[in-house]
Amino acid sequence: MPANHVRPGSQRGVSRSLPEETPVAMVYDGTSHAVMMATPADIQDFAAGFSLTEGFVTGLEDIASCEVIAHDLGIEARMWLRGDRAQALAARRRNMIGPVGCGLCGIDSLEEASRALPDLRDKGPSLSVAQVALATDSLRDWQPFHDQTRAVHAAGFLIPGRGVVLAREDVGRHNALDKLIGAMARQDIDAEQGAIVLTSRVSVEMVQKCAMAGCTILIAVSAPTLHALRIADTAGITVAAFARGEGFDLFTHPERLKAEVSHVA
Repeated sequence: MPANHVRPGSQRGVSRSLPEETPVAMVYDGTSHAVMMATPADIQDFAAGFSLTEGFVTGLEDIASCEVIAHDLGIEARMWLRGDRAQALAARRRNMIGPVGCGLCGIDSLEEASRALPDLRDKGPSLSVAQVALATDSLRDWQPFHDQTRAVHAAGFLIPGRGVVLAREDVGRHNALDKLIGAMARQDIDAEQGAIVLTSRVSVEMVQKCAMAGCTILIAVSAPTLHALRIADTAGITVAAFARGEGFDLFTHPERLKAEVSHVA
């Protein structure tokens, strides 16, 4: 995309690679339940992950088929579900356009904003201090869209001893996480064996999605919110934030950290 780069007293023509942002409709059994603004890539992963983290399905076996249909105005992910999933759909019904910065827009009750999550205490792996500290640096090798545009988020999955093994990118941080979780499910990768790594802050819905996926460790480059930490503590999720290079802040469930940490007053 051509643009003028302007500085005091001068300007010059530049060309920028910018990310696409497209409406993606999640359609279940012929009814649209959500329209999210997203990067138009990895839509099968997005549909699978969104269905799982919203609790519409408990496993991919609940999705009989999924077809991605491109239209002039956007994309539809048309899913047909097995068995009676109508109650789960009704419990999390949405009728909204989801902006990329808000993962809870459109839910219709306060109870659903604080829904019950799996108890993940006494589950999951342990990580060393070095593995956590270097996790976001490792994720950088999995961000081609970011390298092109500097305008997308990434979510990656780290397995102890192997590093980041899978990642997805999107203009929306929630979408990137849903795409990752969907890709993991489709590739039969157990979320309990590793940690999810984020390029974004840790908000409530990011913790909820990790819990629904069964992941016990969340590592982020930016800050958590206070309520996200309350949810993580209750669900048994370890949250390490401000993870950049040599260090990080450890907020909840430190028992999953292998090495002893010296506490400085």
